[in-house]
Amino acid sequence: MADERTRQALTDLIASRRLGVLATLKRDGRPQLSTVVHSFDRDAGLIRVSVTDGRAKTANLRRDPRASFHVSSEDGWAYAVAEARAELTAVAERPDDATVGELVGLYRAVQGEHPDWDDFRRAMVAERRLVLRLHVERVYGMPPR
Repeated sequence: MADERTRQALTDLIASRRLGVLATLKRDGRPQLSTVVHSFDRDAGLIRVSVTDGRAKTANLRRDPRASFHVSSEDGWAYAVAEARAELTAVAERPDDATVGELVGLYRAVQGEHPDWDDFRRAMVAERRLVLRLHVERVYGMPPR
């Protein structure tokens, strides 16, 4: 079925790229765009991003959980957009809390092993990090040829 092949090609593109553009909605309705590093769990339909408390995208998503996530091919001609519902974890408060544990898993999925996990865990708390979970509801775009 062509639609399933197209969806597979678009989710392949999302999974293959490390950087994407997160679009959230400002209070006045205009989009706010941020380039972010992400991890995509295709089976769960879930994109994860490490974000910081107090940033515009985080505030926007607390107010309105609608988001779109865009990735493009190396040459820019193929692209995929995931429309999603955002979920934010609690802000990291302790090096051993659940949010920091999820941030460790996210780092591993994107970067591999960290040279100093204790330092990483302390930094996540100091930076007031949390995980943005984008629950993908729809994917559209122009798949690679």
